[in-house]
Amino acid sequence: MDAHHARYPFLEGARAAVEEAGVDLESLVASEEDVVERALERVETALTEREIGPMARSTRVELLSYPIARVLASLVDADVVRRRYAAAEAETAFERFTADFTDEDELTSVGTPTLDRTSLLREFDLSASVRREGEAYEMAVGSYLDLAAGLRRNEWRLTRRTLDDGWVRIEPRELDRLLQQAVEERVASGLPLDVPEPIAEGLVDEVQTLESTLEDLDLTRDIDTVVPELFPPCMQHLLDRIQRGDHLPHHSRFAITSFLANIGLSTDEIVDIYEVNPGFGEEMTRYQTDHIRGDTSPTEYTAPSCATMKAYGDCVNPDDLCDNIAHPLSYYEVKLEDAEEDELLDWREREDAATAEED
Repeated sequence: MDAHHARYPFLEGARAAVEEAGVDLESLVASEEDVVERALERVETALTEREIGPMARSTRVELLSYPIARVLASLVDADVVRRRYAAAEAETAFERFTADFTDEDELTSVGTPTLDRTSLLREFDLSASVRREGEAYEMAVGSYLDLAAGLRRNEWRLTRRTLDDGWVRIEPRELDRLLQQAVEERVASGLPLDVPEPIAEGLVDEVQTLESTLEDLDLTRDIDTVVPELFPPCMQHLLDRIQRGDHLPHHSRFAITSFLANIGLSTDEIVDIYEVNPGFGEEMTRYQTDHIRGDTSPTEYTAPSCATMKAYGDCVNPDDLCDNIAHPLSYYEVKLEDAEEDELLDWREREDAATAEED
């Protein structure tokens, strides 16, 4: 274990170093309090400050805190924790590697752990996809689209880029931002982890601390915005099927109805959506919707998780964001958070505007 790996724990070499050391996570959680404390700090600071805090003085503690932090992020039942944690690790990595990216001809001080752009490109299998072009770079369009997909601002859209024979022109700072995105995707990959019970039991106090922090921040907000274009692919598909007049099986009908109720649609609005369906029955639709909403039952039902959607065959056309999301509502929250202002016109406001124009 060396300082370079502690500084960049997402590198394959860092993971290999941990594996070669034969570190057992259960023993680590049970006996190394300083590692667990640093892991908790990584995740908690990610939630409150969108960074992971200063490095531990011990290289070993800093490096081993990374896998424990991923475990903690997995144990909290909220996708926002994993999103913020991955983003914070990537933001910290960006700050560190851009500081390391000095002129390629300039010598760095002996013993200082640094990372150059060429090595980082190689780390993410991008060496053949990026080439120098004068003072700027060019990236193969396929790789560009993969990485830019997670960057929502208009400036990253391909229509705003110079595209020449399959290569996209980017400035050095833009390349670094795309590398930051690659780091974020790697950190988020595989989360939430399937954590063995003995390890989970050893982290009960830390998980409670994170849950308390999450509650104080009120990050798991209620959604009351209806923008169908930002729905997860599965819910867009089910909504399209209703509007085409398809007959939905019970599990599919429950999924889309509960999702629409969870994001703020009233029973009347949901009934109106189903009205175009040839199999529409207002009384039954209203009864089922009221039941799902908790109006006529003791439980307000939440839309099924991604795992349940997959089990029933309702997971359709998953995109890159789906790979890092465990629930359709979390997908929708991310889309709303990242959308431009002009993309957030509520469906109900559009309906009102259309009615006003007709009048």
